Amino acid sequence: MGIKQTITKDKLPLKYQAYNLIETTDGISHSVYLLDDKYVLKIVEKNELSSLLNEQILLKEIEKLSVPKLLNIVQNEDTVLAFYSQIKGTSINKPTLSHIEQIALFLKSFHHISKNLKSSNDKIYDKEYLKGLVIKTNNPTLLNYFNDIQCELKNDGIIHGDLFYDNAKFNNNILSGVFDFIEACEGDFTFELAVVAISWCFDKDSIDIRKINTLLDTYELNISYKEFLEYIKYALLYYITTRYLSNRDYKELLIKLESL
Repeated sequence: MGIKQTITKDKLPLKYQAYNLIETTDGISHSVYLLDDKYVLKIVEKNELSSLLNEQILLKEIEKLSVPKLLNIVQNEDTVLAFYSQIKGTSINKPTLSHIEQIALFLKSFHHISKNLKSSNDKIYDKEYLKGLVIKTNNPTLLNYFNDIQCELKNDGIIHGDLFYDNAKFNNNILSGVFDFIEACEGDFTFELAVVAISWCFDKDSIDIRKINTLLDTYELNISYKEFLEYIKYALLYYITTRYLSNRDYKELLIKLESL
């Protein structure tokens, strides 16, 4: 996805106008610009202001981890501008066992903090929310998958919920940061790991057992593969459904779900 809401430098606060605006394709729901190699600008709708404020509070709580700072939130006509510190490095698209170990350790540290935190964001990853989305699709195949999945989600603490590999950066193969916590909310830590699994632990359409074991062993989650597989199915169905409803490509995820 590219820039959906354009902006010019004269619309920025004075302190940011000295930097070059560089368009990115990073934003799925939002438009994202780089300000040289110093800052990141995200443009969101005004109805997302409360989510931004929640993200700002959360990032402050976990600032000792490898996360950006949300430096400024500025209301600008009919949108809101959010300025973040920029994380060095690049996102990877072929995660190795080392990358997975590092993201598992990050989540272990994040969850250690977030289990004691609360969020006013809607719990968009729980089963009742997903059930409503699936019904909205009017797609019998997705409803059948929903009814067949055997997992009960808990409310363990705040989760990122969207930790695909394009929401993390590595510098010289060392994790330099995890970002995009705007939809973080209270949820299930095992679901969080399952979201990582559907992005980081598949080789094309096939699940990689070594990567799954690395993820679970490093995080030190005591769960059987059979039980975790249900969470993976749930995570796949969640993102298939949200992409289906937003007219985005979901077929790659559906192929993964059909393979399990």
